[in-house]
Amino acid sequence: MQQIKDNQLLKTFSYIDGSWHSSESFFNVSNPATGEVLTQVCNAGIAETELAVKAAKNALKKWSAKSANERGTLMRNWFNLMIQHQDDLARILTLEQGKPFAEAKGEIGYGAAFVEWFAEEGKRVYGDTIPAPSGDKRIVVVKQPVGVVASITPWNFPNAMIARKAAAALAAGCTFVVRPATLTPLSALAMAELAERAGIPAGVFNVVVGEDAAGMGKVLTQHPDIAKFTFTGSTAIGKLLIEQCASTVKKVSMELGGNAPFIVFDDADIDAAVEGAMASKYRNAGQTCVCTNRIFVQNGVLEEFTEKFKTAVASLTIGDGMTDGVQIGPMISSNAVDGVDKLVTDSVALGAKVLLGGQRDSAGNTFYQPTVLTNVSNDMPIARDEIFGPVSPIIAFDDEDQVLEMANDCEVGLAAYFYSRDIGRVWRVAEGLEYGMVGINEAMISNAAAPFGGIKQSGSGREGSKYGLDDYLEIKYLCMGGLNK
Repeated sequence: MQQIKDNQLLKTFSYIDGSWHSSESFFNVSNPATGEVLTQVCNAGIAETELAVKAAKNALKKWSAKSANERGTLMRNWFNLMIQHQDDLARILTLEQGKPFAEAKGEIGYGAAFVEWFAEEGKRVYGDTIPAPSGDKRIVVVKQPVGVVASITPWNFPNAMIARKAAAALAAGCTFVVRPATLTPLSALAMAELAERAGIPAGVFNVVVGEDAAGMGKVLTQHPDIAKFTFTGSTAIGKLLIEQCASTVKKVSMELGGNAPFIVFDDADIDAAVEGAMASKYRNAGQTCVCTNRIFVQNGVLEEFTEKFKTAVASLTIGDGMTDGVQIGPMISSNAVDGVDKLVTDSVALGAKVLLGGQRDSAGNTFYQPTVLTNVSNDMPIARDEIFGPVSPIIAFDDEDQVLEMANDCEVGLAAYFYSRDIGRVWRVAEGLEYGMVGINEAMISNAAAPFGGIKQSGSGREGSKYGLDDYLEIKYLCMGGLNK
């Protein structure tokens, strides 16, 4: 932690109502690459979570009454501070999460881009006038902030997953309470420090960190003063949280699991497809929700793609994310490595072949070798489950209809990718894929101007873009009568 230049960014208390709250118990935050304990963080619980909700409720009236321009100015201050401290924020992120420093720095820029985007987009919350059924009436539609927003965010993108949600909420005039993952709380607390420096008022942005996931989660999903709940995480946990939100009929948005297909057709630019597959699959050691999970390659280019892809994967450098030149950092825990290894082992037992890797790496017990599997079928565990690790199963296919059927044969539908230079095929496949986002000859699809989200059991709602702001607004219809009297 001595590598952090601005030590005030290293916070270990929850941030509630503009103050830092201590507690009597603590938990360790460790570096997944080394196992070293980085620091101890105060362990908040139900009482602190309820206090944060109260603070957000009390701050709501004044914050929502500010003009969109006033809110935007404060958010722009927050964005500028994120960029100013990008290196320190990235170091904190790498130390607690493990991803290579270059990737961590990219995440900070990505998260900050949402703060910048929504600072401006909040000024464009437009209403409507609607022709009335009679001359003595006027119909007006206005949009207003939904109210207090609560969120639970994951460990794999500890900065960006908060920024995407909080930026939209604050721009819409909502106040915000987040419980970040206890594996990676330091990034969230650093964001709170910068929010305070930016002048964002007390109670508008609150961060509550604690190990009581069930208890704190119930407060955030069932408290009557919370109007909206937003979550990024697994589909299984998302379903449970949706059930809990039903008791108070909260507005809900969910960004849940994925099983992204990556399709390479015979007419694809193979070198570009290899580059795209590498970027999509191995970023953050494969621990992303939009990460390529299944690579489908048409038989005519199967050998060429597989050989070039194997060569590219073999060139990846594994190690501590703070070491220059490292491209694959650790997985978040040894348990995560166990899960990935079991998927590989079970699939090999069913006939898959290890072309490259396929085992833990000598770098440490949280490292897994970048792996390529061939002779994979779409019903193997490695294809059915979300891998969340650096493993690429390659599945051969014959024609367009067959691969669409295989790609869509899953309960989730977050992201999909395909490579083709046939314009007719581009439209057919793009429209035929049952996914909320489709990358066409492009693997890096997420940005602040685009609507991020899935269909089926990958969730509901969108983050980013003008559509992302709508999830934090309510529509109110005003009917004015008696205008001719």
